[in-house]
Amino acid sequence: MLPIKTEIQAQAQELFPEVLGHRRHLHMHPELSFKEEQTAAYVASQLQEMGIPYQKGIGGHGIVAHIEGEQGKGKLLALRADMDALPIQEENEVPYASTQPGIMHACGHDVHTASLLGVAKILVSQQSKFAGTFRLLFQPAEERLPGGASLMIRDGALQSPQVESILGQHVLPYIDAGKVGIRPGVYMASADEIYLTIKGKGGHAASPQLCVDPVTIGAQIIASLQQVISRADPREPSVLSFGRFIAEGATNVIPDEVHIAGTFRAMNETWRKEAHTKIRSIVEGTATAFGAEADLDIRVGYPVLKNNETLTNRIRKYMSAYVGEENIVDLGLWLGAEDFAYYTHEVPGCFYRLGTRNKAKGITHGLHTPKFNIDESTLELSIGLMSWLALNELGVG
Repeated sequence: MLPIKTEIQAQAQELFPEVLGHRRHLHMHPELSFKEEQTAAYVASQLQEMGIPYQKGIGGHGIVAHIEGEQGKGKLLALRADMDALPIQEENEVPYASTQPGIMHACGHDVHTASLLGVAKILVSQQSKFAGTFRLLFQPAEERLPGGASLMIRDGALQSPQVESILGQHVLPYIDAGKVGIRPGVYMASADEIYLTIKGKGGHAASPQLCVDPVTIGAQIIASLQQVISRADPREPSVLSFGRFIAEGATNVIPDEVHIAGTFRAMNETWRKEAHTKIRSIVEGTATAFGAEADLDIRVGYPVLKNNETLTNRIRKYMSAYVGEENIVDLGLWLGAEDFAYYTHEVPGCFYRLGTRNKAKGITHGLHTPKFNIDESTLELSIGLMSWLALNELGVG
């Protein structure tokens, strides 16, 4: 009998063409958040073919599937893959490019879904060797608030019985193919959306004394809000950025109102709440001081993603045994956000990264860009590694 690691590696190699086919099919047929109907149908058909029981319609188009070991009761470990795409027009000239105008898998969710299907096939083949259960979460709507993870949790995806821990894998084009990244503790930021309307009094630009200029007031507010960040505890990284400022006046017209939108991100939930209060105070105070009205909407988004240290340190040890210590990247803090964070506030979680960069092949573009792609050879590592991690967590390895 082969050692389990060797067996998993051989299975991953054998399954690579099949998983590559899944990835390319999903890449060609992307669907936006909350619209993943055909993606979910494809996943369901594959699970049915493997004889894996599943439930549809969890948190929208989400799917929950179970693989039970034949050695009796044991841990319940969840494995998550997200399924939605982004509103981006693909610019890659590849035979499997998106067939949907203006929609693209530019964040690698096609990779995650295809990989988890491959992992499922390996875990089914190993059922006689483990006690416990794997719960597979094929999750919708990671890219849009309120986040599919929160909706799946609402619909009981972590309950009946209660999940004990959860693993999530995500591609990362900033580290090379063949390497993986991990970080215990706080890893990714919370993400809140800020929508602000300043209502003043417009008029002729040559007579500003007769106006309450929402453009200058809006500019003052944006500048003043940077004090929220610059005067915060420098040991707690946070970001406040504005990417939208619409003032529909003209060279000689001061408009009645302006519309501003941005994002606030933090690595500490207590500071996050404090910052909301400070933002509101500065916005309302500045607008009032200049005789304007401020309509502020802070849409609370994903929480801070915190990898459980005990679980993550254990996963890192398993990773080292599979890929070698030299192929593990110790990740730094990242102010990006992920709705996997919701799971980590419910149960111990570990969210790790799969390197997909290959400079020699020209595969270097970042996430959420029209030319994002992966070195597809990483699919073999993706399915083998997650299977190895999962089985080790249930005592096989």
